[in-house]
Amino acid sequence: MSAPLIGVLALQGDVREHLAALAAADAVARPVRRPDELAAVDALVVPGGESTTMSKLAKLFGMLEPLRERVRSGMPVYGTCAGLILLADKILDPRSGQETIGGIDMIVRRNAFGRQNESFEAAVALAGVDGGPVDGVFIRAPWVESVGAAVEVLAEYDGHVVAVRQGNALATSFHPELTGDHRVHALFADMVRSAG
Repeated sequence: MSAPLIGVLALQGDVREHLAALAAADAVARPVRRPDELAAVDALVVPGGESTTMSKLAKLFGMLEPLRERVRSGMPVYGTCAGLILLADKILDPRSGQETIGGIDMIVRRNAFGRQNESFEAAVALAGVDGGPVDGVFIRAPWVESVGAAVEVLAEYDGHVVAVRQGNALATSFHPELTGDHRVHALFADMVRSAG
């Protein structure tokens, strides 16, 4: 598989930035809003945005169960910020009615790094990515409270887990798509090629 077809869940959030970052990482990318579009892609990015809103929209658009099924069946998936929350098997402090796609054996805390006005950028040393630390943009970012035995911790920041991988699932607390550094997307594209 030379140029994998990677979808970006386009219900809410920073879809355009992920499409551009994937294209820069030599992947073919397209927005995904419906189950038939999900069925046509090799992999999926779940973008940052507002996790409660994305969860409700996924349910409303009939996407929640198809997403869960594709992730359970091993489709490569990458979640950033709200996407990390949606890929968690458990949320420590869920909003009323909030559901997840699941797929990574972790417990996450929403908005753990603070409110919108406490957003920041930081250099993050990420296992599996060469060339030094990646630039991480943390916007009302979650962190990972705990992980199961099958989860590989790829990065920590300020003593908190901010990047993980379990099989074909990758997740970061931060937004690499907002920085112009496409190495995390290239890592994900390589994961998709290996899975294909």
